[in-house]
Amino acid sequence: MTVPGNVRPAGLPLDLSGAAVRAPWRHPESFWTGLSAAAAHLSAPVAVLSLDALRWNAQDLLRRAGGTPLRVASKSLRVRGVIEALLALPGFRGIFAFTLAEALWLAEGCDDVVVGYPSADRAALARLLADERLAARVTLMIDDDAQLDLIDSLAPPGSRPAVRVCLDADASWQAPLLGFIGTRRSPLHSPDDAVGLARRIAARPGFTLVGLMMYEGQVAGAADAVPGAAAMNALMRRVQSRSMAELKQRRGNITGRLRELADLEFVNGGGTGSIEATAQDPSVTEITAGSGLFAGHLFDTYRSFSPAPAAAVAFDVVRRPGPDFATVLGGGWIASGPPGANRVPRAVWPPGLKLLPREGAGEVQTPLAGRAAAGLAAGDRVWFRHAKSGELAERVNSFAVVDGGSVTAVLPTYRGEGKAFL
Repeated sequence: MTVPGNVRPAGLPLDLSGAAVRAPWRHPESFWTGLSAAAAHLSAPVAVLSLDALRWNAQDLLRRAGGTPLRVASKSLRVRGVIEALLALPGFRGIFAFTLAEALWLAEGCDDVVVGYPSADRAALARLLADERLAARVTLMIDDDAQLDLIDSLAPPGSRPAVRVCLDADASWQAPLLGFIGTRRSPLHSPDDAVGLARRIAARPGFTLVGLMMYEGQVAGAADAVPGAAAMNALMRRVQSRSMAELKQRRGNITGRLRELADLEFVNGGGTGSIEATAQDPSVTEITAGSGLFAGHLFDTYRSFSPAPAAAVAFDVVRRPGPDFATVLGGGWIASGPPGANRVPRAVWPPGLKLLPREGAGEVQTPLAGRAAAGLAAGDRVWFRHAKSGELAERVNSFAVVDGGSVTAVLPTYRGEGKAFL
């Protein structure tokens, strides 16, 4: 993507503080054609952020949280300029990073970074253990004594600053009939499991237990309003309600017992899909959120909220293999998770385009059919939305920020800044 000379250079702050009074995405014909016009001078594939939609989503997340602080999930963005802009808004506090190397990079500008997953990156750990400033800003995720042993093997207590750690306890629901429902994360499920490890942490020199994290993925990451799936939606809602009731009691028990052992700075829970439910748990002091900001299309099928399509990418039509087909260059950016049709990028404009069942979204080219295909010509643009929010940033070097019908800033992604953390 070529950066136009009249836009704000990357690195200057993005302003998300304005009121989100416009909702242009509610009028798809003008919204998508407006993005096409604004980005017409940029080479495809061109990734765009609608500033109106991004502001709207940020304010909607804050509204749904009802005053509970939100920690920014960096994996769902992977654009440092957007992360910094969010942290400037009242209600957002701290970063939830996905690797230690990323956390160390972000900690140069943020004094509160929690690594959301345990790390065995010896080089990154060594850097953390050798720097008192970084050690005071970064919190590691722990759910096993072996993770503590690894840290001590690199730098024993007394030779390094104290390491801030957060206990990751399993938030899945052990359903009476259905069994395990949730995400396979921590081995610590019962209050005794969590408190046992917390006691061992407290007894070890060189570690400070500062937080508890319990992620209810079976609520935050599971849609409950999927079109054409009424029975499954009803079952999902019942499962989620029962799961949250159990979790509220168990998380409260764990939190209370941990506070007898350590001065916890935070109790973290939730995600974009569970904000309202998580905010009702009095033991939770902060909620992690990120996916609802860029709003990948997986988040179109939740009952409790309707995010705006803030992030999208346009590909050029390059050939016409037949009168009822149009082919774009690129497009095969499949999202992680269980393989299925919902992980494929979705063509959203012009309307009525669909992937071919035997080809799908291709690595280099993506043929499209549907009523709009016959009217497309070489050089026309087709807009896609990625299934997951942050993974789009791994495919492009920058996002063009569109505001008021023109590109007003170009923000580099992690990839655009030469970073590839995971």
